[in-house]
Amino acid sequence: MPKGMIENREAFLDTIATQLGRKRRSKGVERPNFHHQVQWDVLAGLSENELVDVLEEQCKSIHTKLIRTKERDLAKALFDVIDDYGGKSVITWDDPRFGSFQLDEPFEAWKERGINVQKWNSSNGAESLHFAEKADVGITFSDITLAESGTVVLFSDKGKGRSVSLLPATYIAIVPKSTLVPRMSQATREIHNRVSGGERVPSCVNFITGPSNSADIEMNLVVGVHGPIKATYVVVEDR
Repeated sequence: MPKGMIENREAFLDTIATQLGRKRRSKGVERPNFHHQVQWDVLAGLSENELVDVLEEQCKSIHTKLIRTKERDLAKALFDVIDDYGGKSVITWDDPRFGSFQLDEPFEAWKERGINVQKWNSSNGAESLHFAEKADVGITFSDITLAESGTVVLFSDKGKGRSVSLLPATYIAIVPKSTLVPRMSQATREIHNRVSGGERVPSCVNFITGPSNSADIEMNLVVGVHGPIKATYVVVEDR
């Protein structure tokens, strides 16, 4: 079967309709209009600065450090976090935003200070994957940031390997303040609008809330079981 093909879809949907005791409808179906949509009221009307305050408070509950900085001070803020982590190996996305925020030159300078910084190489994913496994720090940008839950949304794509945020011992998310939205409702609406507008949205969209957590065993919370042990969000003024 060719990659991406769906087999027996019509028969499958017909079977579902039959089990529901009705004929299958393929047209004339309208999206329901709910009278109460309280999901849009939570944190509604807050300014960007107020959303940062909400995010910072939530980070206290998800074992995540939050740092605020100006764009001109972003490189120093990142270096200080990496130094605090004791990081000597760093992997980042191959993302044009690193250039836009004037980070490429500082990254090169860090190599002289004993910090090995590498970008995700989409043409040699196996090598990048191996480096990410051993890296002390992974750095990505957040594409959408949920203030209510302290969640960064990452759009995987060419040059933006998922392993950068998942495999290194520690994780840094650069959060442009303009990416902040109140909660999941606005994030999913943003993704829906992009798709509806014809934008190609990656099939893999990751919602990451701080370092990895698990309470599967006797409800005892353990941090860093299957991912980064520590996480820091660096919120940067970008306009």
